[in-house]
Amino acid sequence: MLAHDEKRDYIRMEVDCDITYKPANSQDVKTGRCTTLSGAGVSFLADQPFDAGLAMEVSIIPKTSITPPMTAFIEVVRSVKRDDNQYEIAASIKSIKGS
Repeated sequence: MLAHDEKRDYIRMEVDCDITYKPANSQDVKTGRCTTLSGAGVSFLADQPFDAGLAMEVSIIPKTSITPPMTAFIEVVRSVKRDDNQYEIAASIKSIKGS
């Protein structure tokens, strides 16, 4: 068994890559910055806050073309305003979209 300091079911990885996001009922796709990723959740920087409980679709775009983008359906857990007028969006991953 692997040991890790976090008291979570999945290890959270720090990442720095593009992410596209849109509310489930919208066609308005925006681009942000993915900051952390785990088997159960994701956090990213956006230019606006989103209400907790909002269903969204995201595509995490790795920096290398060797790894394909991952598209997932998420539910927003919280939005926190940062000093740089961006919002850190934390969300739980509900499902991964198949290819």
